[in-house]
Amino acid sequence: MVNQLTPIKPIPTVIAIALTLIIWFVIPVPKGVDPNAWHLLALFVGTIASIIGKALPIGAISIVAIALVALTGVTNPESAKDALQDSLSGFSNDLIWLIGVSVMISISLIKTGLGLRIGYFLVSIFGKKTLGIAYALGFSETILAPVTPSNTARGGGIIHPIMRSIATSFNSNPEDDSRNKIGKYLSLVTYNINPVTSAMFITATAPNPLIVNLIFEDSGFKLTWGMWAIAALVPALFSLIIVPLVVYYLYPPEIKKTPDAPKFAKEKLKELGKISLSELITMATFVILLFLWAGVPAMIFGEQFAVLPTTAAFIGLAILLLTGVLSWDDILKNKGAWDTIVWFAALVMMASFLGKLGLVKWLSVTVGTGISNLGLNWIVSIIILLLIYVYSHYFFASTTAHITAMYGAFFLAGISLSSPPMLWALILGFSSSLMMSITHYGTGTAPIIFGSGYTTLGEWWKTGFIISIINLIIWIVIGGLWWKVLGYW
Repeated sequence: MVNQLTPIKPIPTVIAIALTLIIWFVIPVPKGVDPNAWHLLALFVGTIASIIGKALPIGAISIVAIALVALTGVTNPESAKDALQDSLSGFSNDLIWLIGVSVMISISLIKTGLGLRIGYFLVSIFGKKTLGIAYALGFSETILAPVTPSNTARGGGIIHPIMRSIATSFNSNPEDDSRNKIGKYLSLVTYNINPVTSAMFITATAPNPLIVNLIFEDSGFKLTWGMWAIAALVPALFSLIIVPLVVYYLYPPEIKKTPDAPKFAKEKLKELGKISLSELITMATFVILLFLWAGVPAMIFGEQFAVLPTTAAFIGLAILLLTGVLSWDDILKNKGAWDTIVWFAALVMMASFLGKLGLVKWLSVTVGTGISNLGLNWIVSIIILLLIYVYSHYFFASTTAHITAMYGAFFLAGISLSSPPMLWALILGFSSSLMMSITHYGTGTAPIIFGSGYTTLGEWWKTGFIISIINLIIWIVIGGLWWKVLGYW
């Protein structure tokens, strides 16, 4: 029997290696940059290029990156042991484990059927009109967002199947013009809501803790779960209300009244049966998690009763394991959780040492100086910087890769342009989720919903671009005013 080798995509691999070698050996180290920082940049660029080109699964690429950092000793050339410890340092980052454990916890939503129950319940209440169905699905996303750090699992694994079953019940199919009845509208709404809910909570999408980590490393300011959620609340409510209306204007559904939808949802709820003990335990666990993540014990009893977010996540997972809602086999089989921990550890490690070695600061000063030379005030300057950051997402197939590559440098560049640090951190942080809307490959949810076939590429890109502009205006203007009221800047 011939052994089969796991294929490596040759073209992306060659490009990644070429970029690494060119930066390392060909391009001179810029003045004021540590050679080790420049060599780490070469490895980093090669890693990001591999991720974008999907030379291997992202976890496998991350293992290669960890090995190369340890082997080359770029973080600590004087000690091989210290270099190895540096390369593995990402695994000791509590934010990485917060996301990994939260992904494990979110298995319970699908396993128990609680996610489907929430969605169909809301449709049964608000589903008499197509617009009502859209808001019900959006509300379902919002409820699930704090406890589903995989926006792909939430939008693609829970909400999208509900949306498809509703569309099919109205004979709206992706294969023909019947998609215009209701399917196209609902698919565009459910996708464009996903970036908004992803921006609402630190635990709503995997890269958010990375942003928190980068902000802390570059400014020393620690954004808590509660601070993030409160900051996002008002602009998110505006986006959640406006997005379905904008899509309704762009692509109005042929079926505008859906009197049978509540009946259909109730039938689906009937199929799910009475709420089970496992669902009740899951709901109770999520309430406990939100209670702890929001810092309620510290508010009531004092700081000595504060529970760290990652500790809370482990408590939640422990409850689900002790009660039997989840088994250890469920955890072991969840490749997505372990994969997330591995690739996050590698990317956070590399991004952290790029900062420690001074490369990010040098890059931020270079970018900031270029914009500063235009002679514009700080508001116009950071808007230019923001637009470059957001719309460069057309070149990324991974939000995490984009944030890892650019957030730190652009954050410091904005600070150098005299932008209020907290204001700029929030705008850039929330925009890191909002930018997901612009393409059909920008995040994991996109290919799932686009792949269902209800929209054309042109319809998807047009809607995403318009929604991105509207969201940026909402979060900059309304968000900025809200954060001023909160005293964040």
